Amino acid sequence: MEWVLAEALLAQSQDPGLLLRGLCRGEVSAERVETLRFLLQRLEDAGAGQGALPEAARELAAGYLVPLLHGRLGGPDLAPTRPRRRVLRAAAAALRSCARLAGSPPLAATLAEDALRELRADSTTGAEAALEILAAVAPCLQPHEDSALLERVVQAAVALALDADGPGRAEGAAALVTALGQGGGAALRAVWDALGSSGVPSGPGRVGLELRLLSALAEKLLPESGACDAGPDARRCGRFWRTVLAGLGCAEDALTRKRARYLLQRAVEVSAERGDACTCGPQEGTGPSLFWWSEKKKDELLKFWENYILIMETLEGNQIHVIKPVLPKLNNLFEYAVSEENGCWLFHPSWHLCIYKRMFESENKILTKEGIIHFLELCQTTAVPFSPEFSEFIIGPLMDALSESSLYSRSTGQLIGSGSPLGLKLQKFLVIYVSLLPEEIKSNFLLKFLQKMRNRHWCAVPILFLSKALANVPNCKTLGLEGLIALRDVIQCTMITHQILLRGAAQCFLLQTAMHLVDVEKVSLSDVSIFLTSLKQEESLGRGTALWTELCDWLHINERCFRPTSICGPDGLPETSLNVYVKNLVQEYIKSSAWERESCFMPDWSEARLTALMILLAVDVEGMKTEYSEKRRIQNVLRIFLDPLLDALVKLGTNAYMPLLRTDRCLQLLVKLLHICMMKGSNPQDDEVSALLKSTVMSATESVSQFVLRRLTMHELQTVADLDRCHLYLTVLTELTNLHLKAGRKRGNSICRVLSPLKNASMQHLQEMGSGKEPTLGDQIQRVVSMATLAMVCEASALQPVLELDSLDAEPMDRFLSAFPFNQTLRKPCAEEQGQCAYPMESSSFFEESSSQGWGRVVAQYVHDQWVCLSFLLEKYHTLVPAADAVPDPVLPAIQMPAQTLRSALDTLSILPSEKVLPVFCCMKVLVPKLLISAESLCIEAFDTAWNIVSSLSNTQLTFWPNLKAFVHFVFDNKVLTIAAKIKSQAYFKIKEIICKIIEMSAVKTGVFNTLISYCCQSWIVSDLKGCLSCAKNYSELVLEACIFGTVFRRDQRLIQDVQTFIENLGQDCAANVIMENTKREDYYVRICAVKFLCLLDGSSLSHKLFVEDIAVKLLDKDDLVSKTRTRYYENSLQHRVKNRIWQTLLVLFPSFDQNFLNGIIDKIFHAGFTNNQASIKYFIEWIIILILHKFPQFLPKFWDCFSYGEEKLKTSICTFLSVLSHLGIIIQNIPDKAPLLKQALLIALQWCLSHNFSVRLYALVALKKVWDVCKALGVEECSTWTTVIERSLSQAESMQGAGNAKKNWQRIQEHFFFAAFHPLEDYCLETIFYILPRLSGVIEEEWIAVDKFASFTDIPCNRESQWYFSQTPLRELSPGDWSQQDVGSNTSEAASHSEWADVQKKIIPWRHEGPDADLGLEFQDRAARLGKSVSRLIVVASLIDKPTNLGGLCRTCEVFGAAALVLGSLQCVSDKQFQHLSVSAEQWLPLVEVKPAQLIDYLQLKKAEGYTIIGVEQTARSSDLAQYRFPEKSLLLLGNEREGIPANLMQHLDVCVEIPQQGVIRSLNVHVSGALLIWEYTRQQLLKREDPS
Repeated sequence: MEWVLAEALLAQSQDPGLLLRGLCRGEVSAERVETLRFLLQRLEDAGAGQGALPEAARELAAGYLVPLLHGRLGGPDLAPTRPRRRVLRAAAAALRSCARLAGSPPLAATLAEDALRELRADSTTGAEAALEILAAVAPCLQPHEDSALLERVVQAAVALALDADGPGRAEGAAALVTALGQGGGAALRAVWDALGSSGVPSGPGRVGLELRLLSALAEKLLPESGACDAGPDARRCGRFWRTVLAGLGCAEDALTRKRARYLLQRAVEVSAERGDACTCGPQEGTGPSLFWWSEKKKDELLKFWENYILIMETLEGNQIHVIKPVLPKLNNLFEYAVSEENGCWLFHPSWHLCIYKRMFESENKILTKEGIIHFLELCQTTAVPFSPEFSEFIIGPLMDALSESSLYSRSTGQLIGSGSPLGLKLQKFLVIYVSLLPEEIKSNFLLKFLQKMRNRHWCAVPILFLSKALANVPNCKTLGLEGLIALRDVIQCTMITHQILLRGAAQCFLLQTAMHLVDVEKVSLSDVSIFLTSLKQEESLGRGTALWTELCDWLHINERCFRPTSICGPDGLPETSLNVYVKNLVQEYIKSSAWERESCFMPDWSEARLTALMILLAVDVEGMKTEYSEKRRIQNVLRIFLDPLLDALVKLGTNAYMPLLRTDRCLQLLVKLLHICMMKGSNPQDDEVSALLKSTVMSATESVSQFVLRRLTMHELQTVADLDRCHLYLTVLTELTNLHLKAGRKRGNSICRVLSPLKNASMQHLQEMGSGKEPTLGDQIQRVVSMATLAMVCEASALQPVLELDSLDAEPMDRFLSAFPFNQTLRKPCAEEQGQCAYPMESSSFFEESSSQGWGRVVAQYVHDQWVCLSFLLEKYHTLVPAADAVPDPVLPAIQMPAQTLRSALDTLSILPSEKVLPVFCCMKVLVPKLLISAESLCIEAFDTAWNIVSSLSNTQLTFWPNLKAFVHFVFDNKVLTIAAKIKSQAYFKIKEIICKIIEMSAVKTGVFNTLISYCCQSWIVSDLKGCLSCAKNYSELVLEACIFGTVFRRDQRLIQDVQTFIENLGQDCAANVIMENTKREDYYVRICAVKFLCLLDGSSLSHKLFVEDIAVKLLDKDDLVSKTRTRYYENSLQHRVKNRIWQTLLVLFPSFDQNFLNGIIDKIFHAGFTNNQASIKYFIEWIIILILHKFPQFLPKFWDCFSYGEEKLKTSICTFLSVLSHLGIIIQNIPDKAPLLKQALLIALQWCLSHNFSVRLYALVALKKVWDVCKALGVEECSTWTTVIERSLSQAESMQGAGNAKKNWQRIQEHFFFAAFHPLEDYCLETIFYILPRLSGVIEEEWIAVDKFASFTDIPCNRESQWYFSQTPLRELSPGDWSQQDVGSNTSEAASHSEWADVQKKIIPWRHEGPDADLGLEFQDRAARLGKSVSRLIVVASLIDKPTNLGGLCRTCEVFGAAALVLGSLQCVSDKQFQHLSVSAEQWLPLVEVKPAQLIDYLQLKKAEGYTIIGVEQTARSSDLAQYRFPEKSLLLLGNEREGIPANLMQHLDVCVEIPQQGVIRSLNVHVSGALLIWEYTRQQLLKREDPS
């Protein structure tokens, strides 16, 4: 048609120039420009380049086409629409013809120069037009004459094509580069050179752009054998392969990865076809080339690359069930990749690492975990040669992937606390890999590994297992000072907010890492000591632990190997001896240098901590040396270390001129030495060092106490900064007091001699400063110091036992404190006094810039200390506190006016910060029981205020738990509970409300309910010694909730608990377990506490018996309520767990049940047997029924009645009672006349053996067999008449040959633990109830409570014999198994045993022909050819379809089967999410045409004119059967609307209608399904035609 039009135009005019100028007139349209293009091409083909035509061509190019491309002429909208692109494409083609027709001078070079200038101008619109012009005229440039210009054009185009910041220009430039490269010759070489000089791709965006160009030029850069004009061989270029690798491993988008796979596939195919040897260009290092080919190893190479590409394709699916069967092929890759002769890499390891990187970065975490485990197992299964890339991969992508906490979860079936499989594999991997590293590489690898740990934030679980893996690396002295610093940074920077036990364990492992890996010759003792101080001693480095001993042993072995420091020995040479280092360290610490100016601020505690730590380490190291020799040497060494300290301490009391800095340091060191010695983990009873230290300190008590007395009472503390010193002095005094009390020193010792004047001086200061004069800063500081001193004296006095007072013969201090105006705050002194500080520059903001951070904190501490004193008084005189403020002239106002004191306490709570309220709560504990009757509203207000404070602290760990404990102690005090329950007023209901709030808080904060139930149970036990359970029975709901308590945790919470249990199971091997006390805050300890409390109750006591019965009834009601709430529930759901706990508790309570009580609840228990329950609950119900019937045979008639219901009503619930019946031998063992019961049991079992339900028949057969065995054992003659029937029934069951697994199930149910091993009487113990039976019945591991947990919970004592705790039967040795499960895991294990699957899922990807480029400006027909797939002549018209889901599915189907185009009513549907979800990017690879429904008639006529057969997919009177119809090659399928089908006005334009043969009742298929069937049938017929053209 185009040529006909061109010929017609030329025939009308003899002057082509005039014709061309005529076409340029008028409005610009796509048709006009295309006509111009056709005409120019016709002139070009005719060779009409003479006369005026060249000049006309130049005029046309300059005056019309170039302005048109720049958008300077009128015409279609400049937006990037399809009409606009059509105009530009036609104009560019016309411009190319003009350049060829223009003659000399060459127009192409001129236009190219102008376009290059436009590009350099960096205008977006101009650049796009310039690219169109260059794309048009570049093919016209002369290879020799215009070589320089061509090179500049190529360089500019490549630079723009690789510019990730300009996507619009990049596409046009890519089209230009592709066009130039496709021309071959000099242009292709120029493109290749430009790509090579553009630098290594940096970033995924740049890689994608470069791969787009490479894949478009693949035919030229990877030519097949015999190809003409072959360009450079990309296979031999290292940069080409690095780009491909980057695309495979780093690209984020699937299209880039697809291009990279295509290039690799084409390179392999070309290599196999050409057969020539090939090696990638110069390679860095000594490893293999990135790519090589040898004809001798063609088969092996093809196999390797086939498997490799298959794996990479499969990973795109991101589905574990598709990918997992392919993973064994990865093992084969390593077998091919490593030489068996010399153990070296044959293929570059980067190829394998790309696979793992893709798996690590998968969105599917299961796939990520599989990839990591496969990689970690590599060293165990394959001898992996060393390569730098491998090490970099471990430190990079592998460690990034290991930072995901969820990967460390337990495997299915793995017990809690057994450790993460991934963590254990990581440990084995690191041990093996590091041991195989060359020595010269090992140090650098480990240093980079630690630096990677330091440079990112880690969650608690990953850092724990990484640290544990490092700790297990065998000793190798590879790390120097830099490595030690990196280890310290890991501890300091990445473990601040982690869970405390995991954090402590990680610190232990990191310390072990340092001892194993640090080269002591490269670090000094000073470096080591600084590293040790980064560890938290209260979490990891505790004296007396195995880790401490290991550290001492390490120091002992390497004592003289450390790098020398600046400290010199006796001969002046640098000294490395630990003793000399510590001795000098102490001396340097104690002495105060002349240049060290006095400061009003106290020195940092870190130096004291470091010095104390090194002293004790050195002494313990010395103890190792003299373990079997003279012990006096240890004492001498300790004295040598402590002599400077002791000398200073002894002089404190007499030397008034000792520098303040020195006194501070000495006292800090004293405190730290005592704290480390007293830390949990050490054994002070057998510790000679601790005893010697204490005796040494006590020898200086007189001097230290006198110094403290002077400093605290003589107005020497004058600034806010001095309050820190006050705290230090009081801490020292407290420690000395504790030492004297433990030593049994009597009154009159130095401490007692100091406390009395200290107390009197403090009271005097407080009295003097209440005179009303204007306070100065020094006065106010002295007042704070005096109150803190009195608080310390009160706390020290509280440690000494005092007889219960019966009179108000109070001491002066008690009278003073009781009359003191509490809640009186301190006035802030005027700021003009700041100049009075000794060092004004340091005190520029004397009450803001201090460790106390503001005057408000000073006042808060002052008020806090007041209430510490009052708490002491109330505790001391608690028996004398009246029930109301009725005393007219009180001797002790604070004691004798309790209501006024409680009101003051509430006022205090409103002003104190949360961390200071503890003594106020302690006061409330004494006051509230006294006032609950007379001032109930005030007490309720106290409850509310205190709860608001506690609930607001739910995320503040340091203050939350002490405050919660104090809150529970005063609200749930036994006296408070008793009084509230007795009067049943508002306080009682408020307490019940608080109970509900605490339980609610426990759901989000583990351990809250534990505090409450533990305290209540302990107080009830103590009170019960004096009477009955009068208090507990009023709060039985609390015990009930505790028995069934436990939340369903999120995965991350379960993971933390699992790992914490794993650490706890390490025992003393992990020092954190020894140092940190187990808080027992796990949810199961709530149930343990409640169960142990119930076990203590005595059934012979009426009050205990009534309490137990009340709990049992409420448990049964709770079970019924849960059953009604949800009739069906999932296994291990919260409903399942609650019901499980209910019946466990009922089993525990069963021994306290008597017949009278059971008469009231037996119907409820039997009713529960008929309820739909999970297996574990059925076992518990069956068990308790068996126990009831055994102990009280009187209930057997009710049991027989359970079998009298019709089968339709019972359904499968009858299996519960048949299971009970199978244990009839145990039930009737105490009944003399057993024959009638056995006879009735046989009759019932035989009856249910005829049930229609297979499961019921199985249970009935088991019961029949069990009862019949009892009959035979007892020789019951009454049943002998049934022998034949029963024996035949059982024989038939043994030899059943039914369909399916009938025989297997019969065997399994007989072997099931409940029938084969379980004994209801002998197995009755806590271990069976809470651990064995839940484990055997498939309950989740979180519900298993090991019996040692009961023993370790010592808050509640045990009074039953040990047999009640532990199981003594073989049941504990059985493994879980359920007869109803059908061969669980058998197929899996069988499949897993295959080393490689015979067949795997593989997505069809068209590799042949060209690369999978994106749209580089080519038409869809050209693009489809470039996709490398076979393109049919089928057009699918879906303009009548409305739903995006149907359109998306059709788009995918059309693309898969290679349709020529899909016609849509609107292209806007492509952006619909539903469309994209179904199409999975098919719209990017399929030509889409927009034809609105109103335009369909014209479109169908047009296509019919082009030779297409119009086929309607519709059922009509004359429609053809799809099975019989033969599709023409040029077919157009018209699909109807979802509801209305094809409209009548379109039916007349159809050539034929095709219908799908149907066999069902429904008359139609979904339109997408119908279209897919016809598209496939068309494709099938065309494939058959190609195979057999005849």
